[in-house]
Amino acid sequence: MKNILFLIFLCLLLAGCNNKSADVKTIRSELRAPAYPLVSIDPYTSAWSFSDKLYESSVKHWTGENFPLIGAIRVDGQIYRFMGEEIIAPFIVSPTAEQGEWIGKYSMTKPVTGWEKPGFNDSGWQSGIGGFGSMDEIVLSTLEVCMLSTPIPAKIPKQVVNTLWDKENSGIWIRREIELNDDLAGKKVFLEYSHDDDFELYVNGIEVVNTGYAWKKNVIVQLPEEATQTLKKGKNILAAHCHNRTNGALVDFGLSVEAPVKHYMDQTAEQKSADVQPTQTRYTFACGPVDLELTFTAPLLLNNLELISRPVNYISYTVNATDDRSHDVEIYFEATPNWAINKPGQATQSELIEKDGLMFLKTGSVDQLVLCRKGDDVRIDWGYFYLCTEKAGATCATGDGYSLRESFGQNGKILPGSVIQSPNHNNLGIVQSLGNVNESTSGKILIGYDDIYSIQYFGDNLRPYWNVDGKKDIFKAFSEANNEYGKLIEACNNFDYQMMSDATQAGGKEYAELCALAYRQSIHAHKLVKSPNGDLLFLSKENFSNGSIGTVDITYPSSPLYLLYNPELAKGLLNHIFYYSECGKWTKPFAAHDVGTYPLANGQTYGGDMPIEESGNVLILTAAIATVEGNANYAAKHWDILTTWTNYLVEKGLDPENQLCTDDFAGHFAHNTNLSIKAILGIASYGKLANMLGKKEVAEKYTAQAKNMAQEWMKMADDGDHYRLTFDQPGTWSQKYNLVWNKLMKLDIFPASVAEKEIPSYLTKQNTYGLPLDNRETYTKSDWIIWTATMSNDLETFRKFITPIHKFMNETVDRIPMTDWYWTDKPNQRGFQARSVVGGYFIKMLEEKMINLE
Repeated sequence: MKNILFLIFLCLLLAGCNNKSADVKTIRSELRAPAYPLVSIDPYTSAWSFSDKLYESSVKHWTGENFPLIGAIRVDGQIYRFMGEEIIAPFIVSPTAEQGEWIGKYSMTKPVTGWEKPGFNDSGWQSGIGGFGSMDEIVLSTLEVCMLSTPIPAKIPKQVVNTLWDKENSGIWIRREIELNDDLAGKKVFLEYSHDDDFELYVNGIEVVNTGYAWKKNVIVQLPEEATQTLKKGKNILAAHCHNRTNGALVDFGLSVEAPVKHYMDQTAEQKSADVQPTQTRYTFACGPVDLELTFTAPLLLNNLELISRPVNYISYTVNATDDRSHDVEIYFEATPNWAINKPGQATQSELIEKDGLMFLKTGSVDQLVLCRKGDDVRIDWGYFYLCTEKAGATCATGDGYSLRESFGQNGKILPGSVIQSPNHNNLGIVQSLGNVNESTSGKILIGYDDIYSIQYFGDNLRPYWNVDGKKDIFKAFSEANNEYGKLIEACNNFDYQMMSDATQAGGKEYAELCALAYRQSIHAHKLVKSPNGDLLFLSKENFSNGSIGTVDITYPSSPLYLLYNPELAKGLLNHIFYYSECGKWTKPFAAHDVGTYPLANGQTYGGDMPIEESGNVLILTAAIATVEGNANYAAKHWDILTTWTNYLVEKGLDPENQLCTDDFAGHFAHNTNLSIKAILGIASYGKLANMLGKKEVAEKYTAQAKNMAQEWMKMADDGDHYRLTFDQPGTWSQKYNLVWNKLMKLDIFPASVAEKEIPSYLTKQNTYGLPLDNRETYTKSDWIIWTATMSNDLETFRKFITPIHKFMNETVDRIPMTDWYWTDKPNQRGFQARSVVGGYFIKMLEEKMINLE
């Protein structure tokens, strides 16, 4: 009866979801996204709106760095800004390490009281160049410079860390003297800081930052008036203390002052709606007597590898008069060179190019240090960013942003002769004239990036997949994208509608809305390339974590999306790990954690191993690939190394030693019951693969081993109405999300009663925003909750886990690209954002696919 009622609900939902103005069938998302995806190409060319209204803040990169993109419409001479803000970079008073050199006094021994105040005697302290931290924060090592297959650059990017401080469980105290030419009282002063881990900072003895246990980069906050009032002409003191608990260490900080801004576009449109679909984000605005529909499209259709690699997105629009009268309309788009540099202040060059009926506005850094920057909170500063428009009806120019806007406001077009040119920072401006509008009128611009070389892979610089042989140029890519616009928009509309329908049927409307928000986020946190031996490489960047490339325990949670829509991409998530072991570069008897720090894939850089975690991940995912493809041919290619890793799990997997798992933020611990499940199901996966390859004796041996271990697990982990977090700690609990593969692949290693015992227990542990990861903290991982929910046997129970996640995303006060690690008792991010692991949300849809395979 419940299924019948749900189908009736779905039919009613679909019947009322047509977009009548465009004759496009849609299932509209009502979710107020934490941030709205706008441009989705790869980890570098990634742009978001961090606010409810598109015009309330600057467009930003997922790291939070401004990627200014302004949109405005001129109606009968009246300008309405609908996107972005008119901003100018603040004036730097004291630079961070990336902005310039700074020197500080430091001590690694706790000083006496008053160390943070201006009058303290620091003559006995050492001097060092900022920032301070560990080797993993070095932008590019000397060894990596020597490995570049292109000519070695004359210089490398400014280092984040110039003085080493990397001892675990240790502190550093830093005093930085700054000389001011004027009093800053009454001005807006901003502090930018990076830290890992616990961090306090003082301005002339006044505490302005106290983070507790956290690690973040390039945080920008306005100083409180109390602190600003103390910043007088002459000498001032910035003092900081940081305590490194584990792994990486970092301290860097600087001050800037707000620069005056001239406004040419004060009046905003009135935003009426925002709707995130899988491949598109749609906005509607009232702009005086006309309405504007604006759509950002990333044609990430996973069955087309060439298309998902092509680095071009669309910004399209439709204008309709609302009063049955004609109106003179022009539309304006402006971007800054920030899209092509890591930090404001880097010298850039911009130009206008006309080719094949298209006008290209191009910008990039002057230095062009290809593949010379690595890390997490960094942006690309090689290659070139482009805005593109058809020539007919358009005027374009590069130049000072103020003069571009002034020309548009006065003339309704850009007069190149009136635009002031800057020596090293010229914005890109496009105006499209729509003429007299009295009926629906549409247009578009294209936005994209040519990174030239994308990844360094064990010493070889690799081009992007769309230009793997170097025979195609970016102009051809844009031309193809322009010519294919109509059919691609139709394909995206059809895909969006179908995916939303399928997700709603699988898990309900709230689940579908979460999947829509996750789709582009997951895909464009990867880069698609081809290795020298012809392997497809779909390499993730571990965003807002440590910047690792090709991390296996990022691959594992991400995989359901790619197993669902294109298993070749799931193989692309694994090929580098197989190669790393099979070529002899990784010699340990378990799988590696990663192959480097993005975009340099030259070998593992993570500080510790995850032996059971990563080996189990690869084995389970390889079996899942075989399940959806109906054959184990991929496993057969890697049988020897899979055997090595399986035997390691047989020996070490039942009762794991003290080690990290994918939830490494929770620290090392032994006897992890969920990690044990992963080992057991990894062994079972090997048995399944052996059976598919006709290796019957091998299959029977390892399947029996897995079943015996499962029985032992049940005895060791039992804690009454649930199973424990660790075998040795009664009264504890944890999500056993790894168990989901027992159900999806029909392994039958654990009896169904295990999940049936756990699920009711979880429902008693939920908080306002979801189920905690385990009993130790109130934070959670949203991807794991959805895996846990998929272990339930009915939609009603599944949705009980989903509703709190949806509520969190809808109510969180942290306006960032969707986090997967947050507190369940308050609407706050704990860490992580914009990560690919949200591809794991699709596991419920994958379940529907796997059920129908047999």
